[in-house]
Amino acid sequence: MNGEIEINPRYSETDQMGVIYHGNYFSYFEVARTNLFEELGYSYRKIEDEGIILPVIEANCKYKKAIKFNEKIIVKAEISFIQRIKIGFNYTIYRKSDREVLATGFTNHGFVDKDLKPIRFKMFNEEFKTILNEIRNDLNEY
Repeated sequence: MNGEIEINPRYSETDQMGVIYHGNYFSYFEVARTNLFEELGYSYRKIEDEGIILPVIEANCKYKKAIKFNEKIIVKAEISFIQRIKIGFNYTIYRKSDREVLATGFTNHGFVDKDLKPIRFKMFNEEFKTILNEIRNDLNEY
């Protein structure tokens, strides 16, 4: 399962060289990840309301070409794995005009409760657990 979202980088996100500051790529990843959960029918808000938090435990970005101010981009997020207490996402950032890949990356997240104690996804409510199990089954088919 993957989701895509269009982003128009703002001037305030640029650095002195006139390109998007490297740290902002992770914000774009977050926007795409949040959108992906919305597309799955289970928002981040709903997840957090149920006492589940997804802190980042590992992150990486490979910068292939600079993103410039006002250059529309597409950020694709997809779930790469689901394990008992963690979930991973892969990201690709494309220039909208020609679909050239500008960056790729990943983030891995733990499933924790509000006290930051790890929790297994089998403890989640049935609706969320069903969504995750369907995705995990699809991932295992490849």
